[in-house]
Parts: sequence; structure tokens; C-alpha cells
Amino acid sequence: MKCFQFEQHRCTQTAAKMEFACSHVVCNWSPDGPGVFPMGPEYDNIVPVKRQADEVPPPLPPRRLRKPRPTSLPLYNSPSFEPQSAPNSLPPPVPPRLDKLEGVTRLKANVNVVSLSVGKLVDISQDSGMETFQRPVICGKCSAALSCLSSLQKNVWRCEFCGYENSVDESLAALCIGQRAGVRSDDLYLPRQSEDDYQNLEDTLVVFCVDTSGSMSVTTEVPSSNGSVTYVSRLEGMQDALYRALFTIKQRSPHRRVALVTFNDEVVIYGDGTSAPITLRDWALVDYDHIWEKGVTYHIPHCIAETYNHLIQRVKELREHGATCLGPAALASVAMASRYPGSKVILCTDGKANIGLGEMEQAPSLTPSAFTPYFYTQLALDAVQKGVIISVMTFEGTDCRLADIGKLADATGGRVNIVSIGTVAREIQSVSEDNVLATGVKATLLASDGVYFPYEDENNHKLVREIGNVTKGLEITFQFAVKPDFMEVFLQKGTLPFQLQLSFKTRDQHRITRIITEQRPATTCSRIFAGRLNMAVLDVHCAQLCASLTMEGKVQEAQKQLKAQQDLLQQVSRWRPIQKEESIYGNWMETMTTICEDITTESQLTLSDEAAKVVYQMKRASSVRNNNNSSNTVNVQKKTTKKKKAVMEAV
Repeated sequence: MKCFQFEQHRCTQTAAKMEFACSHVVCNWSPDGPGVFPMGPEYDNIVPVKRQADEVPPPLPPRRLRKPRPTSLPLYNSPSFEPQSAPNSLPPPVPPRLDKLEGVTRLKANVNVVSLSVGKLVDISQDSGMETFQRPVICGKCSAALSCLSSLQKNVWRCEFCGYENSVDESLAALCIGQRAGVRSDDLYLPRQSEDDYQNLEDTLVVFCVDTSGSMSVTTEVPSSNGSVTYVSRLEGMQDALYRALFTIKQRSPHRRVALVTFNDEVVIYGDGTSAPITLRDWALVDYDHIWEKGVTYHIPHCIAETYNHLIQRVKELREHGATCLGPAALASVAMASRYPGSKVILCTDGKANIGLGEMEQAPSLTPSAFTPYFYTQLALDAVQKGVIISVMTFEGTDCRLADIGKLADATGGRVNIVSIGTVAREIQSVSEDNVLATGVKATLLASDGVYFPYEDENNHKLVREIGNVTKGLEITFQFAVKPDFMEVFLQKGTLPFQLQLSFKTRDQHRITRIITEQRPATTCSRIFAGRLNMAVLDVHCAQLCASLTMEGKVQEAQKQLKAQQDLLQQVSRWRPIQKEESIYGNWMETMTTICEDITTESQLTLSDEAAKVVYQMKRASSVRNNNNSSNTVNVQKKTTKKKKAVMEAV
């Protein structure tokens, strides 16, 4: 009994971290078909609709020939005839056949969606009671791991995902399968030694990369405590925000390193404020390798408890002037932080990069440099590889090309936001408190051969996603579908296996692999009821998918997915009341629709900063009911939909 309770608890924890939107795998969904998801309240999930007047009714089926009735009936009191008693209740109605029902509303939304709460999965401190193993037994063809769903015959394991036959040592197989044979397992594989030397959790770096260009002198009216109005410049607001952030870090994390980098028409690396600053200007602003070397070799030996006063003094001395060499400053900051995995860069600016690497402002007759998107993409990849998280914030009322520089945050797991004089201090303090739970995170999702993942590069049953850095609350979703040739086979099998392999490095440099395996029943669309759908998973997936498609310029496909999800939510509302969080998801859909509605072409799209901020936040959307950290949850109010011109016209 004790073992059963433990296994039941472990399965519950797993389900909370790896959730399927539907109780079954729907085998006959097709992205190009006429729609295969009818819904109904009791059976077969059908929504009948009224037939149009000009439609021709279907022909009547041919009448069957009846047997001739007997010419005489037995008498009532005949011993061979006994009247049947009236039934206590009427039998249930016969469900209508899908292929014979006239007028059926078929929805195009794919309900084959799985959600991974990666922030919870990499936080193994919450799973201290789990069994651990040293290494998994891997299939030689598809790299699936031996699990609770596996079975051996004469030391041969026929992989349940690809059918490949693997020779497995019996003692090793007994250790991996053991007493855990069933429908779900969740295992940790830990090496005996870490890959690198132990690193203190506080031994990370926070780099404040601050714009001090001439536009930072723009002032804003700010009401004072006595009722009068004062004018505060953007730089003054930023200085006040840095004072507060430095004080908070010193109080809560006195052993953490903090560095300062500023940029205008040159980059100044102050470091922790105790050494002479390094200045990069002229030709140095266009040399990627030179900037990286200067940043990575800049030594920061002291923690903020020792350098607090020096940093405060450096912040006080900041003055605004010159242009905006944002790209070189971001590169130098990432290089500095790369020495300490799990570090973060907080980038604050109020204008487009117009000098050095990543330059965006060009002459009116010229198009933006082809090197510009490549620079930010490459810098993001370098940051991910080194375990650095970048957050980007810009000032409201400015045009910073947030769609481009926001890639740094999107790829590394940071935040994208637009701040004002009144909110910049709160946002910087909130971002500086975000801790990286794991670095180098890679997710591998395996399904049975014959399953594929739409919108992914791989067109097979194995999906690999490089996630990079993970902070609290991160949730990612995938959708899958069954190839038509395999539908009948899967329906005969009855169940399909799924396996998640999550590889990551903890803050103390341990390389860990977490493997979750389970099986799901297979069915067709006509047997899925509204009550079996997890709308939170479906809505989060729709928000993430449509935001990604919009950023890729595939706006028409994003609109198609939004329409399908809105139709699904509308149909679900007919059979059960809509929950509060589902209404929030509905607001998300309306907001994304507003952003996409004015776009008529899918080439060279330029999003406004406001639209880019919303889209990047949608890409990081997470379930409201599963996330206690509201800062990671997109809470878009309906008033956002009033902004009918959120997207600039196509260039």
C-alpha cells in the first residue's frame, strides 16, 4: 500500500508538469482537411447546424423489404406468449452517424497538444523523494530510453517507439524497469560527478547595460508629493531605478557580483566600479571578436557588499550625450557575464541602435543592413551557449525596433517590456530578482513512429528543442498529429507511447537528464467530449504558436490558428460555463487578432514596439492556474484590443 501511494503521488506530480490537452490522441485530425473536430453534449460530439435553403437534401436511403406478417396471432392467454413488462426507463437514443448527418460544424483546432512546465521540471529540489539512476538504456535507432512501458523477451528490447530490436543486459534492464512497470514513470539520471568545479549559487553576475545617449535627456511630467509637477529626464529616472536595484541586491544577495556598462557614441565598461573603466570607440565598435575579448577578460573580483558605494558613485556621474551604439554594449555585457553561468544582462535603451554593430538607422534610400538581424541572432546564440539571460526594456513613446533587439530576450529566456519614468524602477528590480534555474536545457519529445509535429523542422516522431536558460514559470507547448497511413494501426493498438527527455545543467554544474514516459489512449474525433479538453493548455499553445508565426512573418497562418481556437472556445462555451482564466485566454486571442488584422502581406513585416512587446510576451505565455509568478503570465486586458493600429504597414 505504501508503494502504491508513493507511485500515485509521483504520477500526480508528473501530470502537473507534463499535461496533455486531450484525454486521448485524436488519430484522424488533419491540417489540410475540412475540419475533423465536431462537438456535442452527450455522444459523438456533433454540433448540428441549420441547412441553407438552396442546399439539396440528401437522398433517402432505400427501403428494406419486410417479411410478410403472420396471418394470425396467438391468443393472449396462449402459454407460448407472455406480455413484456414496461421498461423502467427509456433506452438511450442511437447516436447519429458522422457520415450521414446533414450539416455538421467541424472545427479545425488540433487538440493533440502537450504542455511542459519546464520551470518545474528542472527544479529538482521539489522532487527530493524521486529515485535516481546513473544512466539510461538508450535505443540504438531513435534514442528512446528503456522505461516502464518496455518489455524484454530473451534479453531483447523491441523499442515501443520505433520497433528497433536492442540487446539489453538482463540485470541492467531489471534495474531500469524494476517494479515500475505501468503506464507512467518519472526518473532522474544523475552522474556521479559534476562536469565542472562547484559553483556557489550566489556566484553569478548582474550586468546593467544602460543607454546614456542624448535622447535620454527627454523629460516627463511627474507629480510630486506636495501636488506640484516636476520634470524628470529618462536618465534621472534610470539613475533612481539603479539606486533602488543596487540597494535591494546588496540587502538580499550581498555575495552577488554586479557590473555597469553604459553606451552612447562609445561603450564604457565600468565593471564593479573599483577599477579603471575601459572605453570602446570608433573602429572597435564594429569588431565582434575584439569587443568579446575586452568583455570576457574584464575581471570582476568583488561582490556588491564590497563595491556598492563605488557603483553608486559611478551611477551618479552618468551624463547623457551622443548617439546609440547599443549592439557593441550588449555584446560587451554578454561577454562579461559569460564567465559566470546563470548570470543576467539587463539592457535599457530609448532609441534605435545607430552606430556600430547591430546598426538599424540607415539613409532613407537604403534598406536595413542585412547584417543587423544576423548580429542579434548570433549574440543571442552566444548568450544561450554561455548560460546568460538577457532582458530588454525600452521607454514608452520611443521607436527602438523592439522586434529586433527583443530577439536577445526571447532566445535567452529574458523579459521584454516597455517602461515609463514611473515604472522603470519596479521593472528593473523585478528583472534583477529573476534567477536562472538551469542552463543548457534541451528537450527531446518522442512519440510512436507514425506521429509527427506540425510547424516543426523535423517531420518524424522525434522532436528536439534547444531551450537554453530556464527561469521560474517557463512553459512550452507542442502539437502533434498522426499520419493518415498509421491511423487504423494506432486505433487497433489502442494506446500510444510518449516520452520526454529533458537534459539540463543545474546551477551547481550537475548535468541531469529527466525522463518522463507515459501512454495515452487513441481514438477518433467523434468520441472527444468538451469536458475532456484542457482549455488552459490549448489556449496557451495557441498564444505561443500564433506569436511565433507572427514573428516569422506567417501572419495568414497565425490568423487561421486564431480563428480555429476562437471557434473551439465558442463551442466549448455551449456545453459548460467558461472559467475565469479561460476568459483571460480569450482576451489573448482578441489581442493577437488585433495585431494581425491590418497586415496584408507576409514579407518584410515591421512591428511597432508596442505590438512587438505583446507578441514576445505571448511567446512566453503560461497557464494562469499553474503559475504563481504573475510577471511571467500574460494578462492582457480587453482595452488592448482598442489599439487598432498596433502594427506598422508592411515595408
